[in-house]
Amino acid sequence: MASEVVEIEGHIIDSLILAKVMDVILGAGADYRVLDVEIGKSNVDTSRARIEVIADTEDALASLLVELQVHGANRAHMGEAELVGADADGVLPPGFYATTNLPTRVRLGGRWLEVENPEMDCALVVRSVDRAAPSRESAAEDGPGWRVRTVPMHRVRAGDLVVVGSDGVRVEAPERPRGATPFEFMTSEVSSEKPKGLLVYDVSRRIRRAKAAGGRVLAVCGPAVIHTGAGPDVARLVREGWVDVLFAGNGFATHDVEANVMGTSLGVSVREGVLAEGGHSNHLRVINEVRRYGSIAAAVDAGYIDGGVMYECVRRGVPFVLGGSVRDDGPLPDVYTDVVEAADAMRYLLQGVTVALMLASTLHAIATGNLLPSGVETYCVDINQAVVTKLADRGSHQALGIVTDVGLFARELSADLGQAP
Repeated sequence: MASEVVEIEGHIIDSLILAKVMDVILGAGADYRVLDVEIGKSNVDTSRARIEVIADTEDALASLLVELQVHGANRAHMGEAELVGADADGVLPPGFYATTNLPTRVRLGGRWLEVENPEMDCALVVRSVDRAAPSRESAAEDGPGWRVRTVPMHRVRAGDLVVVGSDGVRVEAPERPRGATPFEFMTSEVSSEKPKGLLVYDVSRRIRRAKAAGGRVLAVCGPAVIHTGAGPDVARLVREGWVDVLFAGNGFATHDVEANVMGTSLGVSVREGVLAEGGHSNHLRVINEVRRYGSIAAAVDAGYIDGGVMYECVRRGVPFVLGGSVRDDGPLPDVYTDVVEAADAMRYLLQGVTVALMLASTLHAIATGNLLPSGVETYCVDINQAVVTKLADRGSHQALGIVTDVGLFARELSADLGQAP
């Protein structure tokens, strides 16, 4: 038998994290023994637990410890982080530490250094503050003179010092937003049987607070936003300054332009809800014209596009990233056809984002969730309950789901935000 003591601290009782950790241990065929538990006396106090994890073999224990750390359970006794230099561009050393999106610290030179930009599925790279030539010895001796960042695999360069193994790495337990949130009275993360009007009101309140505190709001939109008639409402959110960044795909932008130029979305009249004659080719025609102008902004400046979400983004200077896929028609000239370049462009715009609205999007919502730190309040809105649970299943623990028609949600949200506070 092999065993190791782990510690977990935070709001681990009311967030059900402690129960989750125990379930993971038992689900792996291992066992546990609770050594110590300190429970906070109020809902603002944190709790702490020490658990001995027992597995059949050292290898099984090592794998389980990695899985537990995703939930904020760290080994009680840790040494220094092990650093190994990458020997080729875009290739990580064997055994590299794979990150979560939780707040993370790395032990170097006897001190714990905060990871600057938590992001899941990346490596931890240690670099000198003054950009001096890196060495494992100097990093170990002078931890405070170094910085630690998450770096995606394709951005790693030969010679970068990469953290290998989990020793010397600690993560904080994930938890739900505390205080007045639209989910404080709920016992489940996702449900189709909750008062949508109250949810919309409270999401609106969270957006107001975030903006008042200097935060930025990100909207991630799927084509269904346009198909359901929510385009004008999202455009209003952009126009009135509630949306600071937009992520979407070729489909969303194309149908937004189609709806405002041709009056259809995927060939269906946005006013009458019936298929327009020859409407099946309308999206191709608007793509072709925008390509003729050279960009969405040029088409706006020329007067070809005179309304819609993309129009408001151009007019207000709201940055957007349109990530392409293999099924795209055209695509529009602004679309990133290289998905790695699209992800990098998204990373660049996430600085300062504190609230993310995922509106009827699956792939782009998951892609964005992979980039967001756990501290970003994330609301996933979709009529399909499976969509809003998938984001959390992929590791975005902070994602909270609202199962409803995105058209109705966007309409109520824009109306509520349009009122005086």
